[in-house]
Amino acid sequence: MVLAGLVWTIVSGISVENAAELRAPGGPAMFAGSMTGLVGSYLTLIMVLLVSRIPTIERVLGQDGLLRWHRTLGPWPLSLIGLHAVLTTFGYAESAKAGFWHQLGTFISGYPDMLAATVALGLMALAGVTSIRAVRRRLRRETWWVVHLYLYLALALAFAHVLALGPSFVGHPLTRAVWVAAWLATVGVVLAYRFGLPLVRSFRHRLVVEEVREETPGVFSVICTGRHLERLPVAGGQFLQWRFLTRHLWWQAHPYSLSALPRPPYLRLTVKVIGDHSAAVSHLAPGTRVMIEGPYGAFTREAQRDRRVAMFAGGIGVTAIRSLLEDLVPGSAPVVVVRVTRAEDFALRSEMEPLVEALGGALHVIVGGRRRVRFDHQTLADLVPDLATRDVYVCGPERFTHHVAFLARHLGVHKHRLHYEVFAL
Repeated sequence: MVLAGLVWTIVSGISVENAAELRAPGGPAMFAGSMTGLVGSYLTLIMVLLVSRIPTIERVLGQDGLLRWHRTLGPWPLSLIGLHAVLTTFGYAESAKAGFWHQLGTFISGYPDMLAATVALGLMALAGVTSIRAVRRRLRRETWWVVHLYLYLALALAFAHVLALGPSFVGHPLTRAVWVAAWLATVGVVLAYRFGLPLVRSFRHRLVVEEVREETPGVFSVICTGRHLERLPVAGGQFLQWRFLTRHLWWQAHPYSLSALPRPPYLRLTVKVIGDHSAAVSHLAPGTRVMIEGPYGAFTREAQRDRRVAMFAGGIGVTAIRSLLEDLVPGSAPVVVVRVTRAEDFALRSEMEPLVEALGGALHVIVGGRRRVRFDHQTLADLVPDLATRDVYVCGPERFTHHVAFLARHLGVHKHRLHYEVFAL
């Protein structure tokens, strides 16, 4: 369907051009600018759908799959729309026998909706720059998140410009109607899944913080109470977007994995203090109201291909592994490997040990930093000799997760048996 939409977009752009316009001064540049703008706008629509939290897409791709697609596709809309602005300006400047900067000024000051489109391009460029890995790592997550919220404003500002000046839409009511319908449908999906469904679930379950408990140094569990939690469609290994309604936290939602399956009326998440938000969560007062979005993620039992599993957790990645253990079927015989810097950093160990034992599995703990304790393919082969015959679940920081996934593939684990979530922006 996505490919069909792209083909329709390209065909609609080509069909409105004619040979005379292409031969005119500036014609080739204007045509190229029109096409890059049209395709860039369509890919932007796809990007919005990818982050609209559609349950079907979440179940198929998972959070990590969505992140990979986002990183892969992300540069294309911005690059094409930026190229559209440059090519169109050059084309019009050549046609009017004017300079590039003079034509740009004429566009902004004299063409309908062009100033709004220029602001929209600036906001898109800002989001693109802050998404560069080296830049993103230096930003607080809250800053990065707010910058990306402005993308919705950018799309709203650019929409009128596309309809007012796009060659595919001016004088072509059917194409215009289809384009408007596509964008309205996208807006409807975003409103339904990013806002509507979270509001309905938050009102239905009415979560309130009951207790905040320290598990290990720097790791805290937040126990919430709520209504009808048996109706929350959550599986072990999934996460929710949590919004705590305090003076400083109400405006932002952060993803945290459930560290246990719901036990009505209780629901628990466990966080490690690594930033401003998680630090504030560790000091939540009992009675704080909570809104939720989700559950999300494909890191669940449903992804399992074989009865037996191997699980690898790095640091706070034990939270997802802990809840997934609770959801496994008897006889899974899980081999669980936990990597921590210090023994006291192993949160929820007293809960994981009996779960692993009850499933007929084994728990191994590797203590020590990367430089002091080797963690390579030989280590994995020694700990899980039959690794290639098991489903492998990996959860933890990005570097740890990718390292273990690489080692597992090296030891013969098929990609369809390898399941992981990355704790990253």
